[in-house]
Amino acid sequence: LKAIVVAGDNQPQIANTEEYRKLVTEMTERIRKNPVTGGGLPQYGTAVLVNIINQIGGLPYKNWQYGYNPEADKISGETLASKYLIKRRPCWGCQIACGRVTRVQFGPYQVLYSEGPEYESIWALGNDTGVMDLEAIIKANHLCNELGLDTISMGATIATAMELYEKGLIPSEDLEGIDLRFGNPAALVDAVWRTAYRAGFGARLALGSKRLAEMYGAPELSMSVKGLEMPAYDPRAIKGIGLNYATANRGGCHVSGYTVASEVLGLPEKTDPLSPQGKAKLVKIFQDLTSVVNSAVNCLFTTFEIGARDYARLFNAVAGFSLTEQEIMTIGERIYNLERYIMFLYGFSAKDDTLPPRLLREPMPKGPAEGQVVELDMMLKEYYELRGWINGVPTIEKLRELGIEL
Repeated sequence: LKAIVVAGDNQPQIANTEEYRKLVTEMTERIRKNPVTGGGLPQYGTAVLVNIINQIGGLPYKNWQYGYNPEADKISGETLASKYLIKRRPCWGCQIACGRVTRVQFGPYQVLYSEGPEYESIWALGNDTGVMDLEAIIKANHLCNELGLDTISMGATIATAMELYEKGLIPSEDLEGIDLRFGNPAALVDAVWRTAYRAGFGARLALGSKRLAEMYGAPELSMSVKGLEMPAYDPRAIKGIGLNYATANRGGCHVSGYTVASEVLGLPEKTDPLSPQGKAKLVKIFQDLTSVVNSAVNCLFTTFEIGARDYARLFNAVAGFSLTEQEIMTIGERIYNLERYIMFLYGFSAKDDTLPPRLLREPMPKGPAEGQVVELDMMLKEYYELRGWINGVPTIEKLRELGIEL
């Protein structure tokens, strides 16, 4: 299924046009004045986070063996803007305009016009693989765009392969000439197109990091949850996002409950990234609100400034509802619980709400988060209690409370 198209001849009607226009003016101005949506994101794109996350020791490096890279600025949003940026590219109607259009004018990684790379792509194809050549990262990102590959899963799978190879678990003959050492820019670009065409070792990379690591006898080297590769935030340095990875219904996903907003950026309020205390409640709030934002087909970045109360006001003006802030959050909770129950029907439960062993057992070796691990069990217990789940599954009572009848 590629799409569902709804067509009609009538223009949609706004229930309260005057109120809606007033809200649009107010929230547009608030987003413009917000330091993230009106400053960092427009100026440097999402890659503004490279230096920010690295400075707190949470930028996964060389397949999550480390969380700090002293050379990270070489691939930062600031460096991208100063050397390779052509222009900003907003989504339709967006004032934030965090999207990038870039080019590499000369050399082996020449790309004269390309969208991105964004923060996650720079991290996955760069820092995670140890490649500090931004031109190679731009080229690899461009190939992913052209060939239909997810940049997080692609970069993370290459990084897994690099660690497997450096640990002697992948024989050289399997690679058919690819020198898959950490930091090799040529191998990065080569691996991307080989994956798309399943050429040589690319056929094994195309399996994804989980099955690749299992194939070579080291499943613990796949940095994934429920089979989905995790994005660019090491939860040893940012505890809440680790709980979110573990409990995200679609696996290791940061945009199910982006607690980084609070733990790192201080929005809507600052929480301590190194403390597990209170993170169960924080994760639940972020997951529930995000479910509403996603269902409204709106951008997650709006939540850096506008919250549940604002979304209630918008829904009320557009559709003529009379929703309260709490009712908005209940809608999100209903969505999240229904997703989770569907996951249960597919065989998922608490056994799958976990993180790779490296994050639970291997203390961060160096950097600002040195010595940290993720205290997942403690956070998970509190999270299940707040959710009203048993063994990671909503109870019938909880579903009925939310108006879900099976």
